[in-house]
Amino acid sequence: MGPLQYATLVVAGTVAGTMNTVVGAGSLVTFPVLLAFGLPPVTANVTNNVGIFPGSISGAIAYRRELSRHRATTGRLAVVSAASGAIGALLLLALPTAAFRGIVPVMIATSCVLVLFQPRLNARFGQTEPAEGSPRSPALLYAGVLVTGVYGGYFGAAQGVLLLALLGVFGNRTLQTSNAMKNALAATVNTVAAVVFVLLAHVEWAAAGCVAVGAVAGGQFGAAIARRLPDTVFKVAIVGFGLAAIVYLVH
Repeated sequence: MGPLQYATLVVAGTVAGTMNTVVGAGSLVTFPVLLAFGLPPVTANVTNNVGIFPGSISGAIAYRRELSRHRATTGRLAVVSAASGAIGALLLLALPTAAFRGIVPVMIATSCVLVLFQPRLNARFGQTEPAEGSPRSPALLYAGVLVTGVYGGYFGAAQGVLLLALLGVFGNRTLQTSNAMKNALAATVNTVAAVVFVLLAHVEWAAAGCVAVGAVAGGQFGAAIARRLPDTVFKVAIVGFGLAAIVYLVH
C-alpha cells in the first residue's frame, strides 16, 4: 500500500471510531476498505480488530462519567465480554477461511438491517425506567452479552447495536447509560480479541496503525461530530460499505 491508501485508512478509522462511540457498526467502514486494498478476508478482519480496539477504549473513556455510576454492573458484564470475546477470536482462527466467507456476509447483512432500524430500536429501548433500577432479566442480559461477545470477537460489526438493545431491554438502563456501558463492553471484547490476534495471527501492522490513529480520534471527538450530521448520511454510508463487502466476499 502507498501513502494514499494509508491516508484513506486513517480517514476510515476516524469515521469508524465516531460511529462506534455513537452506536456501533464502524467495522462496516474499515473492513471493506481493507478488503479493497487487497487483504485476504481473515487477515483484513484481524487487522481491522487490532486497529479498531484503541478507538473502542477511547470511546469508553469519553463516557467515563456515566460509567462511574455503574462500575459494579459494568465490571461483571465485562468479565463475560472478555471470556466470550476470546472465544470468538479463537473461533475465527480455528474455522477455515471458507467458513468466514460464508458466515460474515450473513453477519454484515444482519448488521445493515440493524443499523437501518436503529432509530426504532432507540425509540423502543430508550423508554426504560431510571438507570438505577434493577435489571428486568439478569439471566437474559448476561446470556445476550455472552453471545454478542462471541460475535464481536469473531467479526463484530454492529455488536454495539446489539448491546444497546440488550442493555435497554434486559438491563433496564436509560439510553445514555446503555451507550456508555455498550462502549465499555465493546472495548473489552475488542481488546481481548486483539490480544489473541497479536499472539496467534498475522497482522498488517502498518494498516492497523493507520486505522488506530483515526479510531482514537473518532472515539474522543466523534460523538460531537456525528450529532451534527443527518442520520441518513450515516445509514447510506454503512449500508453501502456493507453491501460492497458482501459483494466482494461472495464474488
